[in-house]
Amino acid sequence: MRHVIRLFTCLLMVLCMTPPAFTFDTPLSDQAVREAYFLGQRHDESVVHFFEGYARHLPPPKSGPHISSVVFLTPFAQFTQFSGSYVGNYSAQQALLDHRGQEETVKITVEIYLTASHGALIANPATSRSRSASALIPRLYDFWRDFHVQVYNGHQLLSPSDSGGHPLYRCGRFGPCRPRGAAIDLEFPAKAFASDSATIEVLPPQGEPISVDFDLTSLR
Repeated sequence: MRHVIRLFTCLLMVLCMTPPAFTFDTPLSDQAVREAYFLGQRHDESVVHFFEGYARHLPPPKSGPHISSVVFLTPFAQFTQFSGSYVGNYSAQQALLDHRGQEETVKITVEIYLTASHGALIANPATSRSRSASALIPRLYDFWRDFHVQVYNGHQLLSPSDSGGHPLYRCGRFGPCRPRGAAIDLEFPAKAFASDSATIEVLPPQGEPISVDFDLTSLR
């Protein structure tokens, strides 16, 4: 009986000491870094096809802003993207050196586009106080701050380690650049995602909220 209890205790200790398993590659092994390096260096349709699995594209709504896409970049996908940004001299050996010592993260980007019902111009509240005031004024460039993005590891709500956003513009060949939307950027420690799935919910100030799921077992 004592032997059985001792065996059970040892097994329990082993299970407690075993580090959590992650569904995508993290931390990246040297072999994984090399694979990401060579994939990024292809600069062909295979890279485009690879990144399709890391994005969810959404149709335009009947009204309100268009939450166009949600992108979920694992450490492997980020390093593939990093490698692809080099066209000239960049070796696999240098890629390994660049990665070593880097904290691995997951980067999530939500792109939002303006629409006819949620456009670049908004009603000027000053018109109620002054007849000379313009009826319409430009929407604030940081309108993305009115959108709330929640990220779940399975059913666990996560807090980002970093967040921000930036406007998106449409520029004509000869004319001025005009606002067309914004992107929200969130960053999380890669080790925060230990579940098989991740859910990203976006709550806009106007229109219906959206929710997209990522099967993390299908990502590198």
